[in-house]
Amino acid sequence: MSGSPGPGRAPGKEPPRPGSVRPTSRRLLIAIAVLGAAIGVTMVKAIESGGGVAPTVSWLTLVAWAFLAALLFVAARNTHQRVQVRRERIEPSRAVFLLMLGKASAFVGALCTGVYAGFALSFLDAVGSSGPRNRVITAGVAAVISVLVVTAGLLLERACRIPEDPDETT
Repeated sequence: MSGSPGPGRAPGKEPPRPGSVRPTSRRLLIAIAVLGAAIGVTMVKAIESGGGVAPTVSWLTLVAWAFLAALLFVAARNTHQRVQVRRERIEPSRAVFLLMLGKASAFVGALCTGVYAGFALSFLDAVGSSGPRNRVITAGVAAVISVLVVTAGLLLERACRIPEDPDETT
């Protein structure tokens, strides 16, 4: 076939090579975050309509979540240095593990971003009193840290890409 992309394919978009994984879709991550926000708002309303008190996001959760983001950034940097800069080969099982860790972190981080943002939005109308204000602050910080987890996951995924061989001609 000449330069035609074929039925159902966008120009410039080639199907992935056998044995390869597509990069994580930004649109999918946004959709997951929106779904998470709906879950967060619904969860608060359901708890409060049942006469309960919605839980707060603890500072320990924020520290643990930030630690995870930091570990992912370090893994992404180290993997990038090994694979992209020094062009070292790593064991296939390790590469797959790192790739899946990056993808899973991006997905979970996107969901948590939405849930925490929805949780914060639920208390925004009562931010004048200290209880809801603290909930908005901690949930907002958790949402920001969740975005960092998404970013670190995407960087780790990108670091796992096999660099093009400059000697190879196609």
